[in-house]
Amino acid sequence: MYKIPANTLFTGRKLIYVPECHSTNSSLAELHEQVELPEGTVFITDYQTRGRGQRGNSWESGQGENLTFSILFQPSFLAAMDQFQLNMAVTVGIARGLQNLISRGVSVKWPNDILVDDLKVGGVLIENQTMGANLSTSIVGIGLNVNQTRVPHAQAGSLIQWVGQPLGLNEVLEVLLVGIESNYLRLRSGAHEQIRAEYLELLYKYRVPQLFEAGANPFMGLITNVDESGRLCVECSGEILKFSLKEIRMVFPMRPDRN
Repeated sequence: MYKIPANTLFTGRKLIYVPECHSTNSSLAELHEQVELPEGTVFITDYQTRGRGQRGNSWESGQGENLTFSILFQPSFLAAMDQFQLNMAVTVGIARGLQNLISRGVSVKWPNDILVDDLKVGGVLIENQTMGANLSTSIVGIGLNVNQTRVPHAQAGSLIQWVGQPLGLNEVLEVLLVGIESNYLRLRSGAHEQIRAEYLELLYKYRVPQLFEAGANPFMGLITNVDESGRLCVECSGEILKFSLKEIRMVFPMRPDRN
């Protein structure tokens, strides 16, 4: 079903497809433990039975309608303490690829949700292993709603609703792999600050007053930055507060369920 991409150097040159699996991240990690796989190996499926997202959430995806895949990287050039740099490179690559594909406003909601017109269309889950002070292996899991016409959440969307017709999954996959590989190579060449600047440019609600909730306490704040460890920096009453994953969330008015 899926073809080896024509426009990448190494990402997807080895592509493993299975009709169904529990999780592409887990399956790729298990396979890599059994046999050494080359960097850039892509593991892709039509359907995940236990897809995972950030914050311990599940990733729900219509069978055969969307993209669910994982990529094996070996970013030994990156210190473990700088691992969020990889997150920024990957999400910027995805967002830029989608902008070229659908000509819409694409943004990144911290830390790694992909949005089109305020609706979540995809997400990234990166699981890292370290050796000494540096990363050794990173498995980058990506889920993207492409042709699913009925999405399970009011805050979610699918690319088909903006383009008006089904997209070829293989063509969308290649666009994503090209964008991700390009930014991974930039990261490897040391373009950390340029990638950070692009991430902030794409960051959803960046420097826009927004209602947040930390614990049970709602407050108005302004996203000003993302620090070196990936914490979200929010200005509140003249003070810069820093939050890790699960410590803060944006609060939005409830949308009616579209289903």
